[in-house]
Amino acid sequence: MINYNGKIIAPLDEFSLNRGFYYADAVFETIKLSNGKIAFLEDHYFRLMASMRILRMRIPNYFTMEWMAEEIHKTTQATNARVKIVVYRDATGYYTPATNEVSYVIEATLLDSEKYILSDSLPYEVELFKDFYIPANLLSTIKSTNKQVQVLAAVFAKENDYQNCFLLNEHKNVVEAINGNIFILKEKELVTPPLTDGALNGIIRKQLLQKKEINDIKILEKTISSFDLQLADEIFITNTIHGVVSVTKYRKKEFTTQLAPLVVDYLNTLI
Repeated sequence: MINYNGKIIAPLDEFSLNRGFYYADAVFETIKLSNGKIAFLEDHYFRLMASMRILRMRIPNYFTMEWMAEEIHKTTQATNARVKIVVYRDATGYYTPATNEVSYVIEATLLDSEKYILSDSLPYEVELFKDFYIPANLLSTIKSTNKQVQVLAAVFAKENDYQNCFLLNEHKNVVEAINGNIFILKEKELVTPPLTDGALNGIIRKQLLQKKEINDIKILEKTISSFDLQLADEIFITNTIHGVVSVTKYRKKEFTTQLAPLVVDYLNTLI
């Protein structure tokens, strides 16, 4: 039996032994459905497969890209939606799983717009989160359900009236924001931290790095220090659902928003 908030209930077979709940033994993808089309389907699929391999999960033969698309469309008939796929190791055992077989859950919520729109809600102020660090290793680059650092950073931001926080690795270098990758513009370079620093292997991040250049500005990977933030001309955050979110203030430094609209326009050509 299970004691749920003081009420004794019978175990639910599907979730009572869910290792994603007990041990964060799960990976996920958050996907944008735009006008009925799955944005960046191939990139999401291959990232999910890579994440499952890193966590030593058994990938079923039916886990194809076509299957993934069918399951998404089966879950929602909406034309614009946020879709989350969670794959967890479906096994008994404590820290040691009995098997590496998997199960999955897909949920969808409606989105208002099919395109990426640069928000004009100001200000968007950020601060460094220093209580805990993102390890500079391979596990930090995947979308696992272990997001305690991000959750605590979000609580810190809410309590201190910041719109977001930048997370650091153990070397005190900037890794990412709470909910996306960070890009800083300095002179003629648009820079994002490398995966070796512990940055999430983000889908939008990948699109921009493949672009290599926008408006004569080179796009590249480079380690970012907290000091670099104060020297930046522009800072924005990227993720699959919002596309680009411009940062307007970090401590006493205020930023312009000049390149971000061009990036949004480019991303909208891809979905």
